[in-house]
Amino acid sequence: MLMEMELRETQVESQTRLRIAYEATALLGFRTGVGEFCYGALNSLARIESLDVNAFAVTHRRRHMLKKELPAGVGCSDWIMPARPLHAMWNRYNFPPLELWDRKIDVVHGTNFVVPPTRLAGKVVTVHDLTTLRFPEMCEAATLVFPKLVQRAIDGGAFVHTPSRFVAQEVIENFKVDPAKVVAIHHGIPLVDPSIDLDAAKVGPLAGRRFVLALGTVEPRKDYTLLVRAFDEVVRHEPDLVLVIAGKDGWGSSDLTSAITRAKSRSKIFRLGYVTPATRQWLLKNATVFAYPSVYEGFGFPPLEAMSLGTPVVSTNSGALAEVLSDACALLVNSGDLNGLATGVMRLVGDESERARLSQAGLEHIHRFSWDRCASELASLYHLVSRR
Repeated sequence: MLMEMELRETQVESQTRLRIAYEATALLGFRTGVGEFCYGALNSLARIESLDVNAFAVTHRRRHMLKKELPAGVGCSDWIMPARPLHAMWNRYNFPPLELWDRKIDVVHGTNFVVPPTRLAGKVVTVHDLTTLRFPEMCEAATLVFPKLVQRAIDGGAFVHTPSRFVAQEVIENFKVDPAKVVAIHHGIPLVDPSIDLDAAKVGPLAGRRFVLALGTVEPRKDYTLLVRAFDEVVRHEPDLVLVIAGKDGWGSSDLTSAITRAKSRSKIFRLGYVTPATRQWLLKNATVFAYPSVYEGFGFPPLEAMSLGTPVVSTNSGALAEVLSDACALLVNSGDLNGLATGVMRLVGDESERARLSQAGLEHIHRFSWDRCASELASLYHLVSRR
């Protein structure tokens, strides 16, 4: 049976504070979904009295930048850990172990598919999804080594943490692992900064217009090219509507450029690139519909973030999205279904009462996802791992 942490109303029983080494390299640079997980979980883990949490980054040049990115209450271990040689070593050997940097660590949490080997400390490795196994053609070459690193971690005794039951089951089916050592813990929702001034948002010609929003790094897995093709159909029925695609370019973004160039509706498509937090929040709050045509997801931050601001969502049901979003709170269509996506967007754009229903359902649904709950269950996992 898949092991799930159902400890939301119980406190961890421990007389001694566990020393946790938490890899937070993802907090450096652009904040991706892994970075959102690292910050949100750390922010709540710092308030758990049974833990002494110290973050570290597997990088040499940028390690001094980590401290200012951490939430209050989290320590910073300024270790010299050059990423390329260490990942090459850890891919082949259980050396060097984490104790080479600190012998007092009880548990190390590798938050992005890789966890350092240890001599005595317990290990947790987070597997966010299995894109590298399911869709290797959609991955950069550097990430294709992740499955091997995950199996090495498992063989070395690591527990596997996943953000959804869907990914947990995939791990059990695709790796040699004891199912009792695979733990599904839902993330919370990216934290909204209440100090953000929405008047500082740079939205230009979008003010006062109805728009469909897609938000996230531009890469093949997000399938924005399908959304562009679907929008060509939508705009025939809703000629005043525009499509906004916001997010920094990832690999393969040239496919989106080509799709927009070919689109009949290209004059109504705005590609914004990376946006500031104020602009991001304004877009999510003011979109008529949020569209998420992803081919595969292990969790799905952006549609939940849209829900938290009252924006109705059209999404695919691929990967963990059906589990995380629920068809009662979002309009779900099959991945790759051009007609289904276009029909779903048109349905919401043209039906104010349906938008209002999904908006309210989404606002109620997001209460299932809490960083405090996530941290509490992670703490329980750390204590379990430390006793093994």
